[in-house]
Amino acid sequence: MRVLGVDPGLTRCGVGVVDVSSTRTVRLVYVGVIETAHDLALERRLLAIATGIAGVIDEFEPEAVGLERMFAQHNLRTVMGTAQASGVAPQVAASRGLAVGLHTPSEV
Repeated sequence: MRVLGVDPGLTRCGVGVVDVSSTRTVRLVYVGVIETAHDLALERRLLAIATGIAGVIDEFEPEAVGLERMFAQHNLRTVMGTAQASGVAPQVAASRGLAVGLHTPSEV
């Protein structure tokens, strides 16, 4: 099974693709970062993240998407940006008919 993992962030959104065999052996296929500039309007940053995730899906054709679940942070500005970016990956995945699993960092 091929899985796209997403570590959401408004400035840097991490993406990685792995193949998982029936014996649970994992092979790294791709790793990358989708970056957005601080001076871009919010909607442009979210669009860039969506476009980047869509490009990874198109190129590597995962069967599912795993997304890091949000957790509380002290910096409200960081939390808001991460929360907004977190909504992009499931939306793009759903538009492609892919299942999405939410996971905490300790589960991965």
